[in-house]
Parts: sequence; C-alpha cells; structure tokens
Amino acid sequence: MIRLYQFAPALGLPNASPFCMKVETCLRMMALPYQTVSTMPMKAPKGKLPYIDDDGTTVADSSMITEYLREKYGDRLDGRLSAAERATALAFRRMMEENLYWAVLYSRWFEQAGWQRTREAFFGSLPAPARAIVPFVARRGIWKELYGHGMGRHTPEEIARIGSADITALADFLGDKPYFLGAEPTSLDATAYAFIANVLHAPGDSTLKRHAAGYANLGAYCARMAGRYYPPN
Repeated sequence: MIRLYQFAPALGLPNASPFCMKVETCLRMMALPYQTVSTMPMKAPKGKLPYIDDDGTTVADSSMITEYLREKYGDRLDGRLSAAERATALAFRRMMEENLYWAVLYSRWFEQAGWQRTREAFFGSLPAPARAIVPFVARRGIWKELYGHGMGRHTPEEIARIGSADITALADFLGDKPYFLGAEPTSLDATAYAFIANVLHAPGDSTLKRHAAGYANLGAYCARMAGRYYPPN
C-alpha cells in the first residue's frame, strides 16, 4: 500500500499545496490504492512535502514521485503521447511549478485577503502564544524563499502580471479541449488541475483568482477533473 505523506486538507481543497494535490490526483488517475498521512515538512526526507512510502521505498519530491510511479506501475497516463507532446507537457509543468507557484505563494501569504485566510487555515488551531508567534516566523521564512527565487524582488503589480500571464497561457492552450493534451487526461492534467483549482477554488479574493475566473474554460476544466477523480462521497 502506498502511503502519501502530505499536508492536511485545507481551504476547502483536496490539498492547499499544489504539489501534494498533484501527487494525490496522479494516484487517483492511475487507479493506485493509497492512504494519506497528514504530517509537517520537518518530518519529510527533504524537508518538503509530499513524499511517499511504497512498501518500504521512500520517494520525495512530487516530480520524482510521479516518475517513480510511472516506472514501477507502468506509463498508464502518457504512453500514447508523442515526443513533442511530452516536451510540451514538461514545459507547462515547469511553468506552473517553477513560476506560477511563486505568484500563488505571494498571493496567499502577502496579499492581505490571502494572508487572513492562510493564517486562519494553517495556524488558527495553535494555542496561544504560538498562534501569534509561529505565523510571523513562517511568513518571514516564506518571504526569504520568495526573495531568493526572485519573485519577491518584484512589485505586487508585477507579480500579478507574471502570474496572470501564466494563467492566460494555460487557458489559451486548453482552449475547448476536454483535457490539456486532448480527449483523455494525462499526467500534465494532474499538475494543471492542482494548480488551477488552488487558484480558482481557494476561498476569498485574490488578483490571480479574479484573472482565472475570467476564463470559463478553466472553471469547466476543474469541474470535469473534480467530477472524474474527486466525486462527492
């Protein structure tokens, strides 16, 4: 049995981490049995979530997990793809994971409406005085990461433009297709759904959410993926 170690569900999403949600969606798409275990990053092999334990084999990092699953259980999602389609999928994954992610992170932790939701969802259950101290420390750490990456060196308006351009690219490429690479979902959809849903369906207001809501195809896509892989109990 595969054990998926990740954050507890939050913000009304399967997971508020796009990377955790990506892996869980991939497991569902591949129809692999698994259990989720809620934990914190300091307990993870690389200090980040998610990671899996597959009958004693531990794999960390969402991309390495999906690669491991493909190698061990077969290429159930991407076997039909051409080399050009695989290259396209890789480029879009990189865009979301290495660029859009940082704009979403800024939106949640430093736009006022986003921070209020994030603080309550992640730290609201802490006892006093930890409830006052831990969010401050965590937020300072996030800012260091944003600044080190480079996204945090831009103005709020510039960050919004950068993230919005990525969202527009996703909407334009999806077009009227059911899934990103055609009639059937691929591993790219595990990543895309995780990121788009984390923008569109997290509660509250944000610049990126308003921009994404302007594309009806993104909302319809999320509904399609949720209905197929996260049906109501």
